[in-house]
Amino acid sequence: MTSNPRINSILDEANRLFLLGKFQEAISYYDKILEENQNHLGCLNNKGYALSKLKDYDSALQCYNTALELNPNDLPLLVNKLSSLRKKGNLLDALATCEDILESNPDYKIVLYHKERILLSMKKFKESIICCNKILKDYPNNGDVLFDKSCNLAMLHKFDEALDNLENSISQGIQYKIKAKKTKFFEKLNANQRFQNLIS
Repeated sequence: MTSNPRINSILDEANRLFLLGKFQEAISYYDKILEENQNHLGCLNNKGYALSKLKDYDSALQCYNTALELNPNDLPLLVNKLSSLRKKGNLLDALATCEDILESNPDYKIVLYHKERILLSMKKFKESIICCNKILKDYPNNGDVLFDKSCNLAMLHKFDEALDNLENSISQGIQYKIKAKKTKFFEKLNANQRFQNLIS
């Protein structure tokens, strides 16, 4: 397929607007391209991503599904679809998408990350910890995953282990201290002196 300089120019402008956070304007440029070529994969993916940034997950999913009909095994598309399903709260479909991807890519870390977060939301704490451990094996200082593992452990009443992971997480960045103050997962630790020392 030959490259169209005019389409490429519109796509460059759309992507520039996207990177500036001007998602609605970027979408109008993606739409110009899709009017001419409704099967433009990159455009469908980027439009979906812009829509998800605007929290319009249903429209984002329409873009991803259209693109996946053309290219069913496109990993970036599948991951973006998974992300929109999770953020929309459609946890069962999101989990099924995780399993589909992990079947042929069992160590795909970004998908394992989505999966551990989905399982945490579904209160499947032990299963979530298994995913966390797979990621932490290669990325032992991943603050997000350490924090989520800590939440899972707290919900399983494994408080000492939870606090060890929380401490490790906070050592990766101050944002985890702020997160720990707000999350409901640590409510049972409010009277715990070590917990209070960590978040103060």
